[in-house]
Amino acid sequence: NSQDQASSQKALSAAESGVEQAIKSQNQTNLAGGFTGENTNYKTTISQISGATKFLIHGNNDQINEITKGNPVYIWTTQYSASNPWANPWSGTLTVYWGEDSDACKDAALEISVISGDKANPTLQRFAYDPCSDRRTQNSGFTNSSSVITGATEFNLQNRVSLPLANAFLVSVNPLYANTRIGASIGNTDPVLPFQGADIASTGTDNQVQRKVFVFQGFPQIPAELFPFTIFSP
Repeated sequence: NSQDQASSQKALSAAESGVEQAIKSQNQTNLAGGFTGENTNYKTTISQISGATKFLIHGNNDQINEITKGNPVYIWTTQYSASNPWANPWSGTLTVYWGEDSDACKDAALEISVISGDKANPTLQRFAYDPCSDRRTQNSGFTNSSSVITGATEFNLQNRVSLPLANAFLVSVNPLYANTRIGASIGNTDPVLPFQGADIASTGTDNQVQRKVFVFQGFPQIPAELFPFTIFSP
C-alpha cells in the first residue's frame, strides 16, 4: 500500500544517510542516527578490511565483493597516505585467488599490474593469467598462465597464482571475460599488508520497514596514466 511504499522510501533514504555520514566522518566505528521529529533512523556498521594473512577484495560482504569484469581493483602494498605516499614498499609473496566455476573457460582471467622499485623511478610490470587453455592458445599475451594452479583453494575460489614481490607499492588486478570474487593472502613470515578499505552496511528503518545499503569504501583511484595500456581487450 501507499503507506508501506512511503516507509520504504524513507527507510532507504535513512540507510543512504548512514552511508554518507560514515564516509564524511571517516569514522572506523559503528554509527547510529535518525531524523528529528520522524520515526526514522539508521544503524551503520563499518568493517575495516585488514591486510593480515588473507582477505577478500571488497571484504566478506556477499552483496558487494564480486568484481565486475574490466573493472580493476587494488591490493595496497603500501599504506595509503596523502601526506607521505608510497612509504614502506612491501616485499613478500602475494597469492591471488579468483574464479568460482569448475569450468575454467567460464571463469575470469586476470591481468595483474605491479608498481615497484624505487619511489623516484618506479617500474611497472604486467602479467596475465588464464585458467582456460583454449583462451590461452588464442591469446599470446597470456605468457604467465603456466603459473596458475586450478582446483578449490581459499575462499572457495577455483584458481590461484603466487607472485614474489620486491619493494612493491601497488598491485592492480583486472578480471577479464567474467565477473569474479578476488582474494589475496601473504606468506606466514611476510610483513602484514596495510588496511585495504572498509565495508559499510547501513540499515534504515521507518515504521518497522527496513531497507539496507551496502558500500565498499576504498581509497582514491590512482590516475589512469600509471596503468596506461591493457594487454588486450577481450
